[in-house]
Amino acid sequence: MEKLQLPSSDEIRKLYHAGEESVVAAFEQMVGVIRLLESRVQSLEDQLSKNSKNSSKPPSSDGFGKGKAKSLRQASGRAVGGQKGHEGHTLKAVSTPDVRQIHRVSCCQECQRALADVVSEEYERRQVFDLPEVRLLVTEHCAEIKQCPQCGLLNKASFPEEVSQPVQYGPRIQAQVVYFNQYHYIPLERTSEIMADLYGQGVGVATIASASERVAEQVEPVVEAIRQALITTATPLHVDETGARVAEKLHWIHVACTPLLTYLFVSVYRGGKAHQEMDILPNRNQVVVHDDYPAYFAHLLRHAACNAHHLRDLIFLFERYQQMWASQLAALLVEIKHAVEQAHLMGQTSLTAEQLTAFEQRYRALLEQGDADNPPVTQRTQARGKLKQSPARNLLDRLRKHQTAVLAFMYDFNVPFDNNQAERDLRRVKLKLKVAGCFRTKAGAALFCTIRSYIATVRKHGISILDALSTALLGLPFRPIYLPE
Repeated sequence: MEKLQLPSSDEIRKLYHAGEESVVAAFEQMVGVIRLLESRVQSLEDQLSKNSKNSSKPPSSDGFGKGKAKSLRQASGRAVGGQKGHEGHTLKAVSTPDVRQIHRVSCCQECQRALADVVSEEYERRQVFDLPEVRLLVTEHCAEIKQCPQCGLLNKASFPEEVSQPVQYGPRIQAQVVYFNQYHYIPLERTSEIMADLYGQGVGVATIASASERVAEQVEPVVEAIRQALITTATPLHVDETGARVAEKLHWIHVACTPLLTYLFVSVYRGGKAHQEMDILPNRNQVVVHDDYPAYFAHLLRHAACNAHHLRDLIFLFERYQQMWASQLAALLVEIKHAVEQAHLMGQTSLTAEQLTAFEQRYRALLEQGDADNPPVTQRTQARGKLKQSPARNLLDRLRKHQTAVLAFMYDFNVPFDNNQAERDLRRVKLKLKVAGCFRTKAGAALFCTIRSYIATVRKHGISILDALSTALLGLPFRPIYLPE
């Protein structure tokens, strides 16, 4: 925007003497500039007013001095802390310890008489849980070589398939370095230091990278089967995406997941082209839960919108612009959520027709109230593009256009209220980016997505990640029985 040139006193006098039309024209020009500046100031103030509680900004961006956090949850009425009947996790003594040390009484504390020959009446027992001294176990494989006495041929026994080098690391130590590097995002050099400190044997950086590549190669068929299963599963599918720097360019890491399966995919695209590459949404006809990103609505699916996003947007409108309809609509969505939960607890499979009608009417009435407070924009403030609307107007349009998706959880109890499942699966991606900053290559990003898809799925099934990585290196990766072959 060009800097506004303020008229001097002489120029103002000249306009005055030039007549009414000249003054009006100059004034209208300045009014247009003022309105444009007002719009820019409002946009900047909106950005400053947003935090993790009223927008999609992460909590790490809140900083200090933002005030007390406001949760969307309501008080449960229960006491703080563990509830009655909750199973604790206190360290408990075992009946058969691995090592037992007897601390003997040598003499009486009162008269100093020797008690070595006196039989103990009982013992007071205390147990210490600790790790034994850990060292690498070196197994030497010796293949016999025998000469046939009849024909003279030298015959050599075969080594196990996994023993392919004169000196090599076994699957469990390889699984550990992959576990540290790919699951806990510890950099290669620090992973090598950890192995040296734990076992007195520093594993080379190239060896760690090579172990990750072998895991990715072994689990790739499982990850592809996960992708296929996500196309046909009747369980609502959660999808989302997040930006990531890959080879110094902006890419997008997409996730498609259920409570039991996770599939990650990296693409240079965010919207429809990425969905075509991922090849899940174009072939699916079941419920898909997502945010209001328009590219998702381009697919012929049973859409369910994330109401956690809507609640944050509504809270922002109420806090920033004092829009009462926004606060009331947020309360209505939470009320519907509680009604669905209560009906589900009572064994019902749906709300009553009266409840559905009443909730729909209240929903539309609040949108109409929002329309009255935020009339559509009819005058253009910019030379090109779509008409610029207020945040409230944009949200009202989305809530009306996608009402069925917004209230999908009300019509079908199997549909979740929010898209938290996808956000939980992407949270680990953001943690990786916080540690590493970026992916240096597209191949490295794809390898991360493959291994992370496998690890996340393993974890959702309650399987030990270390065991699953070890068996994968042996060519036997964990594979849920219901996945397609």
